[in-house]
Amino acid sequence: MNFFRGVMGGQAAGPQPSGAETIQKLCDRVASSTLLEDRRDAVRALKSLSKKYRMEVGTQAMDHLINILQTDRSDSEILGYALDTLYNIICNDEEEEQDENAQKQADDMGAHFTDKFIQDPEHVTLLLTLLEEFDFHVRWPGVKLLTALLKNQGPQVQGIILVSPMGVSRLMDLLADSREVIRNDGLLLLQQLTKGNAAIQKIVAFENAFERLLDIITEEGSSDGGIVVEDCLLLLLNLLKNNSSNQNFFKEGSYIQRMKPWFEVGDDNSGWSAQKVTNLHLMLQLVRVMVSPVNSPGATASCQKSMYLCGLLQQLCTILMATGVPADILTETINTVSEVIRGSQVNQDYFASVNAPSNPPRPAIVVLLMSMVNERQPFVLRCAVLYCFQCFLYKNQKGQGEIVATLLPSTIDANSISAGQLLCGGLFSADSLSNWCAAVALAHALQDNLTQKEQLLRVQLATSMGNPPVSLLQQCTNILSQGSKVQTRVGLLMLLCTWISNCPIAVTHFLHNQENVPFLTAQISENLGEDERLVQGLCALLLGICIYYNDNSLENYTKEKLKQLIEKRIGKENFVEKLVFVAKHELYSRAAQKPQPVFPSPEQMLFDHEFTKLVKELEGVITKAVHKSSEEEKKEEEVKKTLEQHDNIVTQYKELIREQDAQIQELKEKVSSMSSQNEQLQTTVTQQLSQIQQHKDQYNILKLKLGKDNQSQSNSQGDGSQVNGLQTEELTQLREEVDQLRKQHTLLQTQLGDKDALINTLVSNCVCVYSVWGCLCELEALRSQVQSQSAEINQLKTERQELLRRAEAAYVCLHYFSTLLSYLLFLTLFTITPTPCYCPFPLTSSSSSSPSSSLVQEETKRLSESRAGLEQQLASATSTVAILQTEKAKLQTEVQESKKEQDDLLMLLADQDQKIHSLKQRLKNLGETVEDEDDLDAKDQTDDDEEEEEEEEDED
Repeated sequence: MNFFRGVMGGQAAGPQPSGAETIQKLCDRVASSTLLEDRRDAVRALKSLSKKYRMEVGTQAMDHLINILQTDRSDSEILGYALDTLYNIICNDEEEEQDENAQKQADDMGAHFTDKFIQDPEHVTLLLTLLEEFDFHVRWPGVKLLTALLKNQGPQVQGIILVSPMGVSRLMDLLADSREVIRNDGLLLLQQLTKGNAAIQKIVAFENAFERLLDIITEEGSSDGGIVVEDCLLLLLNLLKNNSSNQNFFKEGSYIQRMKPWFEVGDDNSGWSAQKVTNLHLMLQLVRVMVSPVNSPGATASCQKSMYLCGLLQQLCTILMATGVPADILTETINTVSEVIRGSQVNQDYFASVNAPSNPPRPAIVVLLMSMVNERQPFVLRCAVLYCFQCFLYKNQKGQGEIVATLLPSTIDANSISAGQLLCGGLFSADSLSNWCAAVALAHALQDNLTQKEQLLRVQLATSMGNPPVSLLQQCTNILSQGSKVQTRVGLLMLLCTWISNCPIAVTHFLHNQENVPFLTAQISENLGEDERLVQGLCALLLGICIYYNDNSLENYTKEKLKQLIEKRIGKENFVEKLVFVAKHELYSRAAQKPQPVFPSPEQMLFDHEFTKLVKELEGVITKAVHKSSEEEKKEEEVKKTLEQHDNIVTQYKELIREQDAQIQELKEKVSSMSSQNEQLQTTVTQQLSQIQQHKDQYNILKLKLGKDNQSQSNSQGDGSQVNGLQTEELTQLREEVDQLRKQHTLLQTQLGDKDALINTLVSNCVCVYSVWGCLCELEALRSQVQSQSAEINQLKTERQELLRRAEAAYVCLHYFSTLLSYLLFLTLFTITPTPCYCPFPLTSSSSSSPSSSLVQEETKRLSESRAGLEQQLASATSTVAILQTEKAKLQTEVQESKKEQDDLLMLLADQDQKIHSLKQRLKNLGETVEDEDDLDAKDQTDDDEEEEEEEEDED
């Protein structure tokens, strides 16, 4: 008694037992007690001690608790206590007051007990089975326990659930639970379950998860909803991210169309709560997952088309141009619109037509570029606008032409601000970030577009009053030579490299300025710091492009002279070393990973994704071009010319062979069609032979019948008329068949003539084609095949003529026999006298059946009366059934109301417990001594145990 009082907080005279001893005693009681009430009280006491003595309870009681789950399935209360206890020892409570070491120890302890629990996969299967229980006290702690297991050892628990029969389906049923607390915790459970496991993600998706989640989002208020909407969106992201199968299923299920109402937001500034911002941010991420550049091009294009057709893109553009939108939502919306239009011509055209709600209206592209070159705008917003502009021009030559056209002298409008004017203003502003963004944006307007590279050479800029205008190319080199910031110079060098690459005319314009080449050589040959080495590498790349794409139109700057200049002023090895340094830079590797420009700070914004592709493409060829001598280049040019001539010859022969292949294929098809027609003709002849054989058989039968008629002259007139009718019908059929045979014969002769003409044509064509090819063996094979077919056709002609001759002979014979038969029948009319007809069955009057009819009438009357009685019974039974159904409906309604009231009471009890817990925690924080109910229960239990022991001692 004193022992338990000491452990549970009471006063004791003797030594107090430790917590481990108390827990051991409770475990023994759980294992040995035969009464359910005793085991329930012991498990409840363990639950109260599980938080304070987590290690002891987990070490000693876990096996006993699992055994309770297996054996005491009929009692929901003890199951709930056992599940709560297991949850307390496995879950890692994240308390703010805990230091880092204590939290690490708690995490290690949770992982240890999780490993112990899942050593036997049947324990997880048992837990899945318990989740089928509808009782709140069992299902809710079961959901929390399984969530804790997944948090601690996700991959292992996922593997067990994956192989468990109907394991995922049981968890999906949690979303349909009418109790919100279980449904919400079920969402958290499914989030942990679907992390990083594509197989489970597919199963969850095909268990109708998309439909259920979208319904929950709609019920909770979409973007205006609470934390439940956020949980649903996180689960959707788990299911769709990097899972092409689920993305295709989502698109094919027309779920993209259901996303449009999410983005119907107004201009009310007060409507943007923190939860709404979070929800809308996740919704935009969900759209981006469907059109991410890392997806397959076909799937992305299909989703982009669906988003345009359902109006989702239009809705996003509305948010883009709306006022009062928070900055982070506006930034994410710009990034989302960027990926929705990237590479889609229809979406890009629509975006070009969007106007901002201003007076006068301005294109959305112009408004966005104004934000990009404005240094007062947030950095992430400027990056998002640059990404949007890049995506608008990606594989969009029409858009590139429109942007460049705004810079040409013939299209400049002094009364309005154009995209070209904004880019030029940003290119030459004092802000280095604006310089870099404008240079990259202008480079994207020239990407893989030779026409626009040449058009941009026409752009002239007025530098100052009284001075002649200079070209845009010259102005870029002038700013580059003035020694501005590294970010500005890197942006201008990327623009120049993109501009003159694969454009000999632009290279000539660049080399025409006598100061450009000396400036580049001077930059490359110097030994400077890390950042300057990057500029040197880009200068080396620009000079290498001038060599590789040089058409030798300038005498002073031919390929050979430029290479000699590099060898004298810089050195080939030093030049290549500076060139290779660009691809080794850390920021270069980061920019090469994905198209979206994501940088932690403006100073690290140095490389563009598309430019990294250009460097990778040109680095090797420039290195080879610099090391080659003039003789090697001449040899390569000669070899190239020879290869070009050879390629032309090969191309001509390929075209000729392609034409001949087509002709041969056509001839083969004709021969195959002729063969099939020949088989059809053979089939027709076979059918005709069988018909003639049938006619012969009928003819023989008629001969036998006529012979019998000659021997028996005593046949009746009726028999003679029947024979005459039979012979007349058969004779008519034979005449019709003979006429059909004549028509078929004529048709076959016509077809044979057409086929002979076609065969002659084919033979002549084959001779022509095979004279080109020289393949005489195939021609001979075709000829032999045609000759054999001709022989078969001639043989068929002969057989057909023989059959026709036999048919005509049969027709003559049949005509002769029919005449003879008619004559014989005429003779019998005068030799046979008619006999009276005798009927062996006497005729009876209707009156003879009067007795039986009266019996029938009586039986009918009796059946009618019984039927009326049965109908009355049926009507009464129907009314009784209707009354019972009404009472059943009332009872079901009452049961539903009682269940709802019970659920509400449970929720109220849970809220009350939470409030009591918080108040007790506040009292503890204030220094008051407060005992938990579980502690009191455990104390009462131990007191009862001690009293029983004292009674036993007294009895002894």
